[in-house]
Amino acid sequence: MTSIIIKLQSDVLEEDLQYIANYDLPYDRLKGKTVLVTGATGLIGVSLVRALLAIGDIKVIALVRNAEKAKSIYGDKIGQFLKLHVADVVDKIKIEEAVDYIFHCASVTASKVMIEKPVETLLTSVEGTKNILNLAWEKRCASVVYVSSMEVYGAFDESREVGEETLGYIDPLKVRSNYPESKRLCENLCVAYCSEFGVPVKIARLAQTFGAGILPGENRVFAQFARSAIKGEDIVLHTKGLSEGNYCYTRDCVTGLLTILLKGTDAAAYNVSNPAAHTTIVEMAVLVAEKIAGGKIKVVFDIPQDNAFGYAADTKMKLNSDKLQALGWKPEVGLEEAYQRMINEMRQEYGF
Repeated sequence: MTSIIIKLQSDVLEEDLQYIANYDLPYDRLKGKTVLVTGATGLIGVSLVRALLAIGDIKVIALVRNAEKAKSIYGDKIGQFLKLHVADVVDKIKIEEAVDYIFHCASVTASKVMIEKPVETLLTSVEGTKNILNLAWEKRCASVVYVSSMEVYGAFDESREVGEETLGYIDPLKVRSNYPESKRLCENLCVAYCSEFGVPVKIARLAQTFGAGILPGENRVFAQFARSAIKGEDIVLHTKGLSEGNYCYTRDCVTGLLTILLKGTDAAAYNVSNPAAHTTIVEMAVLVAEKIAGGKIKVVFDIPQDNAFGYAADTKMKLNSDKLQALGWKPEVGLEEAYQRMINEMRQEYGF
């Protein structure tokens, strides 16, 4: 059972991996090198590991906390070019072999955990990032990408386009602010390590990323909507759905991260988002119900009085990705196609 995910790798996912492998980037710089990926059982980490293996002739170290979960994801891919390193990023990272590049993806991503375990959420971000930056300095890495989030931008009073130099308000007295505040601090920690120790770290501020490659236990809103469409069940919203979402398809996110790694400027931040996929939560729910599910399901509301689900405050912004696109990156997959590709892969790979 442990290798079923790899053995049944879907046509959609295989097509995406070939797209990434053929993308116009100087992959020759990665050939024969070793890339460390933290958070390698999460969506972004898994997507990067699969992509690096597809590019070929790259040794990948996947840093994971749960070896069995990692084996269930990677199966017989573990071997000459993929090694598991079992550790927690909050502890000092001890890796004997050379590490040339790092993608630091390890982070709490479940909103409910951010509410229930705010201290652990903060420490995973801050202590984990400090430990990875220390490792990068020790190993004299050629390039490092810290995976941040669009949540660093906080809230705005009115809808606006947001570039990397614009910041909104985050209330430090709200427990749920632990996630965006820790991401802001980690970004500054990256800048500090670059300034003081010369660590060549770049920052990627990700929009909500989804598509082919999501894992069976994924429970963020995009996966919930997709499962509702597959099962023919109504989409249930626990908010009014007015928050403006910024999205990016998985393979576009991966090419964006690789672009930042190989072409980005040290201590600079880049938005990784598809402006064409900007929409509100409720508009996305309606799109899935009407276009993906063919009108066979509807959107219903069940809004609790308190924020029991730990959702972020409503956002009113459209991420601008011109800075990353100036490096040659271009997002290709729109919102409707992203859902179609994700659902096709979920049906084929996991039997939904």
